Amino acid sequence: MHLENVVFDAVEPQLLGRFWEAALGGERLTDEPDGFETRLSIEGGPVLDLCFQRVPEPPFEPPRLHLDLLGGASQERQVDRLLRLGARHLDIGQRDVPWMVLADPEGNPFCVMEDRAVYSGTGPLAALPLDSADPDRDAEFWSWLTGWIDAPGVAPRSLRHPSLRGPLLDLTPERTPKGAAKNRLHLDVRLETGDDPDAVAAGIIKRGGRELRPQWGDLPWRVFADPSGNEFCMLPSAHALTAR
Repeated sequence: MHLENVVFDAVEPQLLGRFWEAALGGERLTDEPDGFETRLSIEGGPVLDLCFQRVPEPPFEPPRLHLDLLGGASQERQVDRLLRLGARHLDIGQRDVPWMVLADPEGNPFCVMEDRAVYSGTGPLAALPLDSADPDRDAEFWSWLTGWIDAPGVAPRSLRHPSLRGPLLDLTPERTPKGAAKNRLHLDVRLETGDDPDAVAAGIIKRGGRELRPQWGDLPWRVFADPSGNEFCMLPSAHALTAR
């Protein structure tokens, strides 16, 4: 299995997708009325697709997953560039911190980070902070699920692609437990050829996750929650898709 997608719920997928494509320098994959996809490729490291899917109304719950962008010595110039693209300053009670908090065109918070040694080689996306009720437990879960390994970071536990390039997956202590509302951002993992979906599902449940069965019709993927309740999708292998 490997981590493939960062998925955004969006009222206007094209508006939001084009913002993030410009912000990160992505390569456009799909531009359709109900969906937009752009690809972020890290030389010598992972390939992540950012996917924007239409929802009828904006979410109201605080996000449990967000993006941290590389700022470093160019932090102020990066912020100015993002503001010109359609971002805005956002006050979430951060007070005096060395990073800058912005909102994208649909109000999703994200950060532009200061210079940190742990961000060497990340590319434009420095980190994916994910809320966790137990960072040690969830780091073990996500490491098994994605193949990413422990790496130096500023969160209690951070994972990174085995190349040690590309963004960190930071398991950060949650402020409040996961509610019933679906996360506005979530991750997708892709099965490899030969992976048994039922065996993987059993492994997820054994490690504290659970399968969700939303009434979304007949889908080629399965929906799960990690041990802290964060939704993610398990996508079929590319071979399974071509065999359908």
